[in-house]
Amino acid sequence: MSGGSGGWPPNAGPGAPPACLNGPLMNQHPSVPSEQGYRVIPPAPYSQQQPAKNFPHLGTEQHLSNFQTFGQTASRPLLNATHLQKGSSDGQNVPIAAYPGSYSRMPIPSQGSFTPVSSSVLPGASVLPRPSWQYSPQRQPHPISQLPGVQANHVIPAAGTGQRQSTSEPLTNTYGSVGPKPAMGNQYENTLGGSFGQNYTNQVASSHPPVNQTINQMYQPSRTPLGPPLSTAGPPLRPAQPLVTTNHDVPLAQNLLRDPTGVSTGSSGDQSTIDHYDCLEGGGEIMQPIQQGLKARRTLGYSYPTLPPGYQSMASSGIPGGQLVNTEGPQQHTQAPHFNQIMAGMGGLSLQQGQQSEAARALNLLQERNILPSTPVKAPHANLHKDLQKLNCNPDVFRCTLTNIPQTQSLLSKAKLPLGLQLHPFRDLSQLPVVTSSTIVRCRSCRTYINPFVNFLDQRRWKCNLCYRVNDVPEEFMYNPVTRSYGEPHKRPEVQSATIEFIAPSEYMLRPPQPAVYLYVLDVSHNAVESGYLNAVCQSLLDNLDGLPGDSRTRIGFITFDSTIHFYCLQEGLSQPQMMVVSDIEDIFVPTPDNLLVNLNESKELIQDLLRTLPQMFSNTLETQSALGPALQAAFKLMSPTGGRASVFQTQLPSLGAGALKSREDPNQRSSLKDVQHLSPAIDFYKKLALDCSGQQIAVDLFMLNGQYSDLASLTCISKYSAGCIYSYPSYHHKHNPVLVEKFEKDLKRYLTRKIGFEAVMRIRCTKGLAIHTFHGNFFVRSTDLLSLPNINPDAGFAVQMSIEENLVDVQLVSFQAALLYTSSKGERRIRVHTMCLPVVNSLSDIYAGADVQAVTCLLASMAVDRSISSSLSDARDALVNAVIDSLSTYRASVLSQQQQQQPGVMAPSSLRLFPLYVLALLKQKAFRTGTSTRLDDRVFSMCEVKYQPVSCLMLMIHPNLYRIDNLSDEGSINVNDKTIPQPPILQLSVEKLSRDGAFLMDAGTALYLWIGKKCCPNFVSEVLGASSYLSIPQNMIQLPELDTAESKRTRTFISWLREQRPFFPVLYVIKDESPLKAGFLQNMVEDRTESALSYYEFLLHIQQQVNK
Repeated sequence: MSGGSGGWPPNAGPGAPPACLNGPLMNQHPSVPSEQGYRVIPPAPYSQQQPAKNFPHLGTEQHLSNFQTFGQTASRPLLNATHLQKGSSDGQNVPIAAYPGSYSRMPIPSQGSFTPVSSSVLPGASVLPRPSWQYSPQRQPHPISQLPGVQANHVIPAAGTGQRQSTSEPLTNTYGSVGPKPAMGNQYENTLGGSFGQNYTNQVASSHPPVNQTINQMYQPSRTPLGPPLSTAGPPLRPAQPLVTTNHDVPLAQNLLRDPTGVSTGSSGDQSTIDHYDCLEGGGEIMQPIQQGLKARRTLGYSYPTLPPGYQSMASSGIPGGQLVNTEGPQQHTQAPHFNQIMAGMGGLSLQQGQQSEAARALNLLQERNILPSTPVKAPHANLHKDLQKLNCNPDVFRCTLTNIPQTQSLLSKAKLPLGLQLHPFRDLSQLPVVTSSTIVRCRSCRTYINPFVNFLDQRRWKCNLCYRVNDVPEEFMYNPVTRSYGEPHKRPEVQSATIEFIAPSEYMLRPPQPAVYLYVLDVSHNAVESGYLNAVCQSLLDNLDGLPGDSRTRIGFITFDSTIHFYCLQEGLSQPQMMVVSDIEDIFVPTPDNLLVNLNESKELIQDLLRTLPQMFSNTLETQSALGPALQAAFKLMSPTGGRASVFQTQLPSLGAGALKSREDPNQRSSLKDVQHLSPAIDFYKKLALDCSGQQIAVDLFMLNGQYSDLASLTCISKYSAGCIYSYPSYHHKHNPVLVEKFEKDLKRYLTRKIGFEAVMRIRCTKGLAIHTFHGNFFVRSTDLLSLPNINPDAGFAVQMSIEENLVDVQLVSFQAALLYTSSKGERRIRVHTMCLPVVNSLSDIYAGADVQAVTCLLASMAVDRSISSSLSDARDALVNAVIDSLSTYRASVLSQQQQQQPGVMAPSSLRLFPLYVLALLKQKAFRTGTSTRLDDRVFSMCEVKYQPVSCLMLMIHPNLYRIDNLSDEGSINVNDKTIPQPPILQLSVEKLSRDGAFLMDAGTALYLWIGKKCCPNFVSEVLGASSYLSIPQNMIQLPELDTAESKRTRTFISWLREQRPFFPVLYVIKDESPLKAGFLQNMVEDRTESALSYYEFLLHIQQQVNK
């Protein structure tokens, strides 16, 4: 641990202890803790709000249950009886896996530091027998896409057309040559102006901001190459002998060694093939020719270890065919120029020497109280040349906590700020360039996709911006279908956009593309039926059945459960759905597996009949037990042959069969000021089952509609480790809670119809010298940098912690690239690539100037969740506060002048002026607060949101936006889709900003609170709320009436605009002074003092005290 003040080290060096998966991931495998201690904590009184302007004096102070593999169910005899029973059979044991966390220290903190807890790496999931669809092609000389009986996901256009026949999203502005497309894997035989079988499209999706603009010129023949000077002592950039590859850059097996990423090799004349996902997307090493008498040396870039057994699922076969290219001899390279020459060529990329940027300007936070900007905080721009700045990735998709990368790990550790990435990889984009090409150009060494930040040495060679290897430009890449010109590879869309999507060729498949498969697992116990959720789900499915993403192969199925498991046969030709009941939940099996997941188009009438009758089938049930675990086992067995998405709806604590749970919450401890217990799972059943689901490309999404404690800490594991989603609607009831009914219906519609990707993997690459050591989000980690995502959706966010393994002394720019390989709902294999470029700096002032305070806060929040689970909530809170203390202490001691250091107060750079406020808000957030009554399930769900939500959504949950809306005007408004959107200023979150004669709207991310003062303007009450007076405003008002007044239209337009900026539906609460919801509204006033938490001013005094020690 580095740093003098102890606490959490934001960036672990090479010798630091490992962090954990899914939360922290490390490359080591320490032991798994086997015990969990619990303590009883006395209650604390409910907190009361006090205005922030009153500042009182501050003191100084293992084994899975026996569920079978899907292969065993296939041989079950069909039973004639509707009520099915089964004897026991041998099950399958799965090794236990754990994910402890990482982290450390807080208010009012004790002296010293604590040692980070040890952590472990999750071993691979259990290996199931090879499913019937497992794709193992025989050795053949032709491409995989041409094998008989196999449907490739690279669509070949019809003769005479240049358009790709895709049934995916609507595409516009299609560019490409006219004529038949050459067969995949064959080298193009084109001359200048000839025809190429490649299409470029701009894909129109939702209304999110467009991808960053491009510039017209990137390649400059006179521009000097980037990267560090080439060392004559290090390994060569090119092997001594030329590499012989196919057109798709798959190495031949002639005279090759088997590399550690799993590419098969053989003797002369044998052929190799990719045999698992790690090589499918492309590992970090390529195979080198055997050189007699020479010792093998490590290539540039990273080496990625092989996957655990179970993912190496493809037998050796012939590689996709094609002619040999790149047969030239080794190329000679010149050394990179001096730093000044690079800056001259690029227009000056670093911070100006001797000048302090505005972002690093020192502020005294105790003197400047009104530091919150009146407009939304935007991500800082990297200090790059304006042309590169235009090309950089949209920060809503890809952003870094530090836009100026430290030169060394010691410099990073001294800054006391975490280095990490925030990623929203599948985000809906208004414009997405889509490329169809048989050749995807990638670096031969590190497998980086060509991007706007590579350097073209000339028209035939480009230098990788991650490992600095020089690569040849393929012949077909010389032609640009957009401009219909030859010899301008620098103008291709791949080099003009930091976010791009490829239609992947056949070698990016391990099997034929899976169809869209949806299974709905529904709780039909008495509690579930009483809540009325079943009617809402069935009606929403009926309304959106035609909107489910998919094609003619889409399949759908249903399972219901209470104390038994109910299956529904929907085979085409039946007059009505047939229900089959399995009562033996101790060893569950699947009857008639071929008729339970049916083609949506072929059985649509039967599906509609089932959805209409399902709510009435259980309307009189008295069954109160819940066998969730066996229902999930049944879903796993049913979906294992294909993969897909399982949507689980649960309303209570599971009480029967495998996965049964007991209540662990003590209601008297909800307001405890001490540590919160039972944040970790009670059993590992759901985690183990999730790992098996991930291995079979099944994601489980969990909808909780519980009225009482349901142990979300245990249940959410089924979604966390299978890349699923988690939704919570506590106290849902169709009559008693209309607000949640509206939210559930809107969320469910979005969930059913949003874009989805299947059998996905995501890899993040970075410039040589940087390394990934921790991931945060919902996924399973297959190797050091490869995430398994059975499903990917547009609302999922991820966070990554980075470290600096090698000094970046000779590097001026570093790059990060995220590649998401997935199967679309239309059956296409696609690759979405995001690339970001940032400058390297060598001073602390530049590091602080480039800090992205929102990205830093969100990354610290994810780390704090892991710390809460692996250690304790108090440790996580301490670590958050110490992150502020340590960074501001270093800034004061190492950046400020002697005169500034002698000034009293809390000195912070302008870029971090909101850091203490955001951390204080985080401490008062539901996931981390103490002393305020918080249900355990609510706390756990809030922690799940912290790990899963992208930055834009999470920041509103941490620090809501407050607006005064009783005086909205068109001044400063913006125009969106021919609508005028008012832009009222954002106010500080303090009751001193409220007034009884106004109306204030708080945007808290998942909810909107409209607080109406007792003396609010009568004109607003009548023309916006439709009430004659304040007293006549309905107590439970959740919608604004549509009135034909200018004030009503302006207010509703502003609220609609806020809702449209996020994927989920935030409900609206209209709050009066006597409303019971007022307490929830005031709890979000994070600058005010409560009985259990400091005000913002008091918090700054505490920071000052600790910094000046």
